[in-house]
Amino acid sequence: MNIPAELKYTKDHEWVKIDGDIATVGITDFAQGELGDIVYIDVDTLDDTIDQDEVFGTVEAVKTVSDLFMPLSGEVVAFNEGLEDSPENVNTDPYGTGWMIKIKINDAAQIENLLDAEAYKAIIGA
Repeated sequence: MNIPAELKYTKDHEWVKIDGDIATVGITDFAQGELGDIVYIDVDTLDDTIDQDEVFGTVEAVKTVSDLFMPLSGEVVAFNEGLEDSPENVNTDPYGTGWMIKIKINDAAQIENLLDAEAYKAIIGA
């Protein structure tokens, strides 16, 4: 299982890459494995400002639909439009072409509450 050390994580299985005041967000390798074959990503919050832990979209797999939660408060400034035609990128490359949104971070102090790779591994028992 791939859990890159340079990323931050949430208990809800999102990963976060911080680049200045922009955060790129997706779901972890563990989460995509648990969901199975992903067939649709629904994000209708582009240009919306959303609070930490609120739902920003859903991921639909063959057998289930799961909510996606904001890891940090901020404005959703980009959606990975490549997922509209190729949602399976979340399965094949969750930390690369499978990214979901980019957020303009409102409160950088919230970054301190995210998990590092070791803490995330402990949550999932890896």
